[in-house]
Amino acid sequence: MDEIAEQLKNYSVLCVEDEEGIRKRLVNTLKYYFKEVFEASNGEEGYYLYYENKPDLIISDIEMPQKNGIQMVKDIRKEDSNTLIIMLTAYSNEEYLLDLINMNINHYLLKPVTSDNLLNGINKAFSNKLVHKLSFTDELYFNMDERELYFKNEIISLRKRDKEFLVLLYENKNRVLTYSIIEEYIWRDKSMSMSALKTFIKELRQRLPIDLIINVPQEGYRLKTF
Repeated sequence: MDEIAEQLKNYSVLCVEDEEGIRKRLVNTLKYYFKEVFEASNGEEGYYLYYENKPDLIISDIEMPQKNGIQMVKDIRKEDSNTLIIMLTAYSNEEYLLDLINMNINHYLLKPVTSDNLLNGINKAFSNKLVHKLSFTDELYFNMDERELYFKNEIISLRKRDKEFLVLLYENKNRVLTYSIIEEYIWRDKSMSMSALKTFIKELRQRLPIDLIINVPQEGYRLKTF
């Protein structure tokens, strides 16, 4: 999620929630991820802030005084079908869900909302705007959507097994990637000999522009940190 969080710094968000305690907690979390965070305590104020600031994402409660979240979103959708919207609700009844579908809502979250649920919801709402990548260095990263390794924005030619190994290495970056895990996830139903593994690692190192792989004798490999 580190890469996703970094990319969210380019976007702004409007949080509309009438319960002050909940709103403050949400806003404090959102400020960590977004470049700008606007907050409103009801749908009327929320629509005004939307119109003035045109945020990239709106996160709104449904049940609010003056103008509820459903009406606010209906007003927004009359002229704007692109702004991303996540709705927060304590309810899961069909009436609300039907409204949300008809208004082209990007995602909805049931209360109480945790930081993890919030970030997962934001990730899903932004699904086509964010690049899911694993960064090894500032210049070397693996694009999970394209399944390609980039160095200085150019693709590094790798075999399918090379890519699988790099992803597995990254996912285990805080510990040793053992021989048994490599055999299970990379060789799968085939038997892995140590000579085959050493040859594979040697050839992969030759393809990489930067050496990422540290040998841990008699255990496996781990990711080199920079």
